[in-house]
Amino acid sequence: MSLHETFTEDLLEEAAIEILGELGYEYRLRPDIAHDGEAPERNDYKEVILEYRVREALFRINKDIPREALEDAFRQVITFSNPSLVENNRYFHRLLTEGIEVSFKEKDLIRTKRAFLIDFKNKDKNHFLVVNQLTIQGIENRRPDLILFINGLPLVVVELKSASDENVGIESAYNQIQTYKKDIEGLFNYNALCILSDGINAKTGTFSSNLEWYMNWRSEDGVNIAPLTMPQYETLFKGMLAKERILDIISNSTFPPLNGA
Repeated sequence: MSLHETFTEDLLEEAAIEILGELGYEYRLRPDIAHDGEAPERNDYKEVILEYRVREALFRINKDIPREALEDAFRQVITFSNPSLVENNRYFHRLLTEGIEVSFKEKDLIRTKRAFLIDFKNKDKNHFLVVNQLTIQGIENRRPDLILFINGLPLVVVELKSASDENVGIESAYNQIQTYKKDIEGLFNYNALCILSDGINAKTGTFSSNLEWYMNWRSEDGVNIAPLTMPQYETLFKGMLAKERILDIISNSTFPPLNGA
């Protein structure tokens, strides 16, 4: 029996979580952070951000901005008014990368500054978390295989399929992302990247990309091409999701791309 015949979706999920742990991501169990769990971090199953972590990061990163102004920044993060998911995502990405404009009174003057959700200059001042099978309530209840949070923001969605089932693969993982977009649309207001893998192949793209625009990740260190013997999912996770690299990708890219890629 080959490795592909025994490499189930559960094993692939475990392998991905292990790699992320090696990269410095915290791992939390889905039931624990539910609103009715042992260490709740959500108000209900509809909530897609981890509010406490988002607020904590805002207050910690922007110590020179008054709390009241940071509360206004948080309101902007959770308020989406456009009927277009793509436009809502683009709005949030501007807040994420350019900062959230807030005004406050200081010495009888009105000052305007930008509050940031992530410290892009110092990776260690951010918190990286992976949660598997997180239940999200929308049109239907869905559980993405993995969601990667940075400072409580669900920026990366990972969908995995089993290499041992010849009837599923990358295309099935892609189709599952399309289902999530329809049923739990709110998750994708914040999404920066999606990752697909069947244990053999692994690709990454944006939620608005067609499958043909999803790409492989070829290098673990950004310099040397990974050997063909190294599983693609391992190359992608270790190469793209290393803290400094994923922050660089998010801060220097346009999401969603204007050409739909």
